[in-house]
Amino acid sequence: MKNMMREVAAAAVLTVVIALPAVITVKAQSAQKGMPDFIGALKTTPGVLGVDVGQMMSGKQVIFAWFENKQAVLKWYYSDAHQALMLQFGGGASRPRGPLADVPDDGRPVLAIASVTLTGPPPTSSADLKSVPQIAIELYAPLPGGLAVGGRFAPSSVRVPGMVEVPARAATAAAQ
Repeated sequence: MKNMMREVAAAAVLTVVIALPAVITVKAQSAQKGMPDFIGALKTTPGVLGVDVGQMMSGKQVIFAWFENKQAVLKWYYSDAHQALMLQFGGGASRPRGPLADVPDDGRPVLAIASVTLTGPPPTSSADLKSVPQIAIELYAPLPGGLAVGGRFAPSSVRVPGMVEVPARAATAAAQ
């Protein structure tokens, strides 16, 4: 039971420090306040294929980050920018088995979706987390198949076996 509680606590801390997209977005947009650009740092991490940030209709703030593989995710995890987030929001806590212990190292791309819902101003430290009723980081790998006409949500560098990609002009010509 004690090990399970420790694992749950470590997972919660990891989620908080990785999945604060609203804080990251605010910091990325607050250069005038001298705050680091975490989105910029994420985008320049080796193995990051693309990053998109937005707000959902539900109000959740989200970051979509596509990584080349598990090793690329670990490069971000151990980067100076991410480590600074971990210290600011999690006190430097770490997972007992290490980050991504259950993620296979099979060379496949990884999509990380970080989401947060805020009920007040974005937190600036772990003491401010009371304004965060929902926070999550979820990892996904592409499945074979799919159709893209005139472009994709994922960066074109994310290889998806069996993906059918049709240029927008070809689709328009076929419809006429």
